[in-house]
Parts: sequence; structure tokens; C-alpha cells
Amino acid sequence: MFRFQINGQWHEAATDKTLLQYLRDDLRLTGTKDGCAAGACGACTVIVAGKKVKACVFRLSQLVDKPVITIEGLTEREKEVYVYAFGECGAVQCGFCIPGMIMSAKALLDENLEPTRDDVKLAINGNICRCTGYVKIEDAILLAAKLFRENSPVPKSDRSGKIGSLLHRVDAAEKTLGTGLYTDDMTLPGMIYAKAVRSSYPRAIVEHIDISKALAHPDCVTVLLAKDVPFNKTGHIIQDWDVLIAEGDTTRYMGDAIALVATEHKDTLDEVCKLVEVRYTELTPITSPEQALALDAPKLHENGNILSHQLFQRGNAEEAIKQAKYVVTRHYSTPQTDHAFMEPECAIAEPRPDGGLNMYTGGQSVYDEQHEISRMLQIEADQVHVHSMLVGGGFGGKEDMSVQHHAALMAWHTKRPVKVKFSRQESLDIHVKRHAMEMDITTACDEQGKLVASKVIIVSDCGAYASLGGPVLQRACTHSGGPYQYDNFYVEGTCVYTNNVPGGAFRGFGVTQSVFGQEVNMDILAQMAGLDPWEFRYKNAIRPGQALPNGQLAGPETGLVECLEQVKEAFYASPRTGLAVCMKNSGIGVGLPDVGRACLEVKEGKVHIRTSAACIGQGLGTVATHILCETAGVSPDDVIVEAPDTDRTPDSGTTTASRQTVFTGEAVRVAANELQQILVSGKTLADLEGCEYYGEYHGITDKMGAAKPNPVSHVAYGYGACVATIDDKNFVSHMDVAFDVGRVINPKACEGQVEGGTLMGMGYGVTEDFVMNNGRVMSKYGTLGLLRAKQRPEITVHFVEKGTPDQMAYGAKGIGEISSIPMAPAISNAFRRIDGEERRRLPLQHTGYKR
Repeated sequence: MFRFQINGQWHEAATDKTLLQYLRDDLRLTGTKDGCAAGACGACTVIVAGKKVKACVFRLSQLVDKPVITIEGLTEREKEVYVYAFGECGAVQCGFCIPGMIMSAKALLDENLEPTRDDVKLAINGNICRCTGYVKIEDAILLAAKLFRENSPVPKSDRSGKIGSLLHRVDAAEKTLGTGLYTDDMTLPGMIYAKAVRSSYPRAIVEHIDISKALAHPDCVTVLLAKDVPFNKTGHIIQDWDVLIAEGDTTRYMGDAIALVATEHKDTLDEVCKLVEVRYTELTPITSPEQALALDAPKLHENGNILSHQLFQRGNAEEAIKQAKYVVTRHYSTPQTDHAFMEPECAIAEPRPDGGLNMYTGGQSVYDEQHEISRMLQIEADQVHVHSMLVGGGFGGKEDMSVQHHAALMAWHTKRPVKVKFSRQESLDIHVKRHAMEMDITTACDEQGKLVASKVIIVSDCGAYASLGGPVLQRACTHSGGPYQYDNFYVEGTCVYTNNVPGGAFRGFGVTQSVFGQEVNMDILAQMAGLDPWEFRYKNAIRPGQALPNGQLAGPETGLVECLEQVKEAFYASPRTGLAVCMKNSGIGVGLPDVGRACLEVKEGKVHIRTSAACIGQGLGTVATHILCETAGVSPDDVIVEAPDTDRTPDSGTTTASRQTVFTGEAVRVAANELQQILVSGKTLADLEGCEYYGEYHGITDKMGAAKPNPVSHVAYGYGACVATIDDKNFVSHMDVAFDVGRVINPKACEGQVEGGTLMGMGYGVTEDFVMNNGRVMSKYGTLGLLRAKQRPEITVHFVEKGTPDQMAYGAKGIGEISSIPMAPAISNAFRRIDGEERRRLPLQHTGYKR
């Protein structure tokens, strides 16, 4: 028997287990988060006998007679201070890491109320944040220290909510204190637990599946096979991903599900899964696009090994390159990388009395989940009610079905609530990654350094299934010309199936890869033309009224030139700097339907914002609140943002392509205009009880390759510039970034998005990789190369605002995706400027960083 104290209360336990398991499962203290269960991420940090520890590796047998403090055990004063400080500084995004960060902060401030920033960095260095870039978290801890040190009262918030003002995130308090619910924080009466048995080989014929021993286990509820799935395929655009692999079929990667096991208790899941016996005939895996494109390559899918082929041309690139004075051609390689969002995937499915299902999930679109689950079960969409819990980060990695469909399938068969949750390693092994790409890029200019043409050939590793491989390739292609003005552009791209982990949506959506190559080319070409990198880009930068390489005319709000002017001083401040620029679309575009929707409902004197737009950390609810307050003149105290819910909130599309600020923001403005017209007539919210106001915004664009001189590919483009400075130990010491965002809705939130994107983009450049060997995942969470607080360089952020109130969403263009794009090439260019070595493969070699 182990006896210990938790938050001042004595407890006894007979079974030795991790402190994390005891806190979450036995005591239901869910503020302590399960991020990796391997001691790497710090989300489960608590304080034991005055010292911070990671609850996932600390066992009850180590706790005898010791006191434990969790996030729930903070004093009321501490809770008040941390909620204010983290809200005021904009330190909360997805929020999953924040309780652990605060416990690390408490351990520091309990001993030192006058910490330096370096002290704070050291204190949180064991805690990973994937959203914020750590800057705002450090700011919040320093502010908390000041309030504690001076014993100051927490200032009262008096915010107008108007655009451009500081407004605490609408979910800051619940995320700070760990009271907000992510899916794994929930339990339901009678809930069982399910998990898939996965393939032992990346490519093998499943000859026979024997589930008899598993079914005989006393804790086993049932085991489902492919024959139990009404429609055994899933996939957003192309339904090629097997829900379960059937006997006689061939696996396509190590993450393929063979059987779905359910048990009464989650502690027995692995035990029962091991009792499922699968006999395979192993086949040689296809692990590169080159192998898959060979004439004698086996077909991995019925239609062959090419998922998508994209071709776009404008002018005559071949002829312009022949006539050009200076030409550079280089090959570039970028790897798969993992999103590493802090919250592993989890879903709960619950049968409804009417025969339908309630789903509790944490994805990027409740309507996509509803659609895919109802199609799998062959039932009407309205029989699947999907409610989003808090989402602990996404970055594109939670667009695909991962656990949702399996939870639904098991609940449908057993008529019992079911939870399916990935371990961190399962998340790494199974969910989609950033596409690896091989690129050949030719760029040419005239004698004066004016760009005349570019030719780009891209081969993308799709992995085992389509996911969003086609659209990602398309964005990589359409943006590969860069944010420059020239008329001769040719790009051809091919996305190829392999037996690797599938590629999917990832922040930057293919542009991160192609911009890396093109921007390194630009530095080489500038040198050939006798211009420095800043002069060359400034000379060729797209300006309002000019046509981009894809033919779209740049609008009057285009601000790339201003971005370059903002970072000019930083570039010339040192001979150890590198520069890169980029553009990124807002919205799905390319002629596809793209609609933002929102409904405002007045209930009990409050305006409820109802939209399905998912907040995955970017703060969509706060953006919508700003736009409502600006338009209708209501106070943010009178606004409630509802969670995405297919029964309550209109479909506003997937949180992807930096579209939600623009599309849902404009839909909120349309609805709020209607509300405002009534309020100015003398009515009050009390008079409007039960009234609803609906808004939509449709993005109208042209198909890729549309036969017109200047097609509109996307409703808006953001632009950015980055200067990276390298210190004398070959580490990145400073990132100076400028982004044309159209209009800043919330300054702290926007700056925090940029800081987080900057660090993610830097990691992509120098440390991050996802290692596979012959189709097998070799990476662990602790070996992904995620940057920590002590590795963070100084980050200086500049904004260019040329958007006008008459434009959609008051001129805002979004920041979520573009903020991670130009860092890797800027760093590569800085190192080449220092030592002359071209670095054309990521992560970059011969730097101060070790892998």
C-alpha cells in the first residue's frame, strides 16, 4: 500500500502505477495532460515535495509520504495571477501544454520571484510547446513573478473588443487552469476502450486473421474485422484508405489497421490485441517515388502509383531560359516531418437512443468527420452528431480520420460508448506527415538582374494513401515561382504512392517545400547577377497591379515590398545573415467551393457565436469576437463562442489554408451587420431574446490553368520576409520577420502565431526530421528534433497592414500558415553567405545543431 498526499489530501493505492495514470484515471484530475507518456514533452509536469517532476515517469512507489501539487492544487491567488498573466501576454494557443508550463513556472517562482528571462527559459526547457515559440509563455511567467513579488492585485480587464485592441483569448482561463476538456479528459458511463491491431509489415498480404484467442479473453468485448465495416474506405477527397485490411488484401504501410479490439478496461487492451494472430506473406516495400515510378513496380493502388499530376505554364519558360543572361539549376530535397501537436489523437463515440451516434472529437472539421463516419456506416449524415472538444494543436495533422472512425465503428456494433486514443508512438506511426519532396528548380534573369523565367519539377512522396496529397502538390506547384513578377513560368508536379507513412496537410501545405528550393536559387542567381540578396528581391518583388507567375494580379493591399523594407536593416546589420521571402494563399481557392458560415443567436442577454470553424490554437473564437464587437458594438462580456457542433453550428469548412479568419470572420461580420442595424434602432439584447442572424461568405476563384489572362487563383495572398542571423558558434541567434497580414485583428495573438510559426519553420530548417527505414518508423517523440525554450533565438516581428475595412474580414488575410514558410531558406542562405557551401537538403547539415 502506497500512501501519499495530493493537493493537501491523503490517498492510498494498492497498485503501483504512474502518477499520471493515478491522477487522471483514479482521481479524475485531468488538468495534468498526457502528451507523450515518455518523459519528453512536459505536459504532465507536477510538483512533488517542492520539485517539479513528470508524472508520466514518476511512480506511486516513489511517492510514499510525499506531497504532490497539481494544477488543480494552486491557491486561488495563484490561479488568479496565472490566468491574468497568460491571458494578458497572449501565452495561450492550443493550451494543451499550459498547465505543465505553469507547474514548471510555480517550481521556479516558489524559489525565485526575481527571475531573468534566461531563468525562465531554463525552468520551462523540459516543457515543449508547439504553438507559441515560447516567447509569450516566458512573458507571462515574468509578469506573474512581478505580480507575486509586488503582491499586486490583478488588474481588471476593461476591453472594448474592437479590432486591433488587446482582448484575452475567450478560452484562456479554462486552458490555463486545465479545466477545459479535451476529448481524453472525458469518460462516459459504461464506456469501453478500443484499439486497432496494426500491420507488422509495410507491404504484405494478409493471409489469415485468427481472433479466437482474443475473443476468449475475459475482458474482451469484441473484435471487428473488415467484413464488419459497411463501407470499408475512408478519405476526404479520394476514398482509398482502408478502415480495416481484409484477409487476402495487401497492407500499404505499417499503420494499416487489421482488426479492431474492444475491452472493458483500457489496461487490458494491449494484452488482448497481442492475442490476435495474423499470418502474412511479406512483400518488398516500395519506399521511394523513384521505385514506385519504375516500369516494373507493383501497383500499390488499383489505378497505379501516381495519385496526382499537375502541370501549369504561362508564357514560354524554356525559350526565356535559353535567352537569359544568368541561369541557375539546382536539385533540392525536403524530408517528411511530424506535426508533433501536443495532444495525441482521441475520440469518443456514444450510441444515441434514436439509433444514431454522438461523437466527441478534437479534429479540424466536425462536418468532415460527420461525412466520413456516416459514409463508412452507410447511414444518413444527420444520424452522426459530432461535437468538438478543445483541440490540442493540429497544424493540418488532424484533418484525416485517425481514431474517429474506429470509435464510431465499435460503438455502432456494441451499442456502448467507446474511447479510442493513440499513444504518442501510435500517433507518430500512423497519422499523416509533411510530404517529402524532390525538386529540380531552374531560375533565370537578364543582365540587369530582372527575373525572366522559372521551371520547376516536383516529385512528392504521397505515402500509402491519398489524404490531401493532390491539393498539397498543387499549392507547392502554384507557389513555386515565388512572390515575384515575371511572365514565363513552367511547373510540373507528380505525387507518387509509396509504402511510407501517408503524407497529408501540414502548416504551409506544400509551399514550405517549394519555397525552400526557389529562395535558395534566388540567392545564387543574385550573386551571378552582381546584386546582393536584398537588392535582387526588392527589384523583383511583386507589387500592386503586377501579375504573379501564376497570372493572378496582385491587389492594392499587396505588401511584399514593405515586408522587405521592414527587414532591410536586420539584413545589412551583419555579414552572417540570410534572407528569404514567400507568399501564401488564404482559402482553398482554385475554383473549388469555399464558404464561411456563422450564426449569431441572442440568449439570456448574450450573443452566441455559432460556427463549425475549428480552433486548433489560432484563436478563431477570439477573432470572431473581435469582429462581432467591432461591427455590432457589443461588449466582449456579452459574447459567448460555442464549440463546433453539427447539431448547432453551421458548416464553415475545414480549418485549413489560413481560411478561417477570412471566411468565418467575414461570415460573422455579415451576421453582425444585421444585428447592428437592429441595435442602432434602439433595441437592446434583452429585446432580441431568441433572435438569430445568419451570415455567409463565398470565395469565388478560378480553376488552376483557367483560360483567361489573369485568373483569380485565391481570394487573397499574404506575403512575408525573414532574415536569419547566425552566431559565431553556427547557431541561429536572431530571426527578424515581417508579414503582410492585411489587418491585425488581435496584436498579441497575431504576434504569438508568428513567433510559433517562426520557431516551427526554424526547426524544419535545422533540426526536425522523421526517420524511416525500409518502410518502418524509426523516430520517437524525443528524437523528432523539436526545439525547446533554450534553443529559441531572439524573434523580432513586424506587421504590414494594407488591408482596408471594405475588404472581407476588415482586410485580414490570416497568418497561421505563412508564418512558418520562409525560415528554412533564410537560414540556408545565411550559412552559404558565411562559408560558401550550398545547403540544398533539409534538415541543413554542417551547422551548430546536432541530430
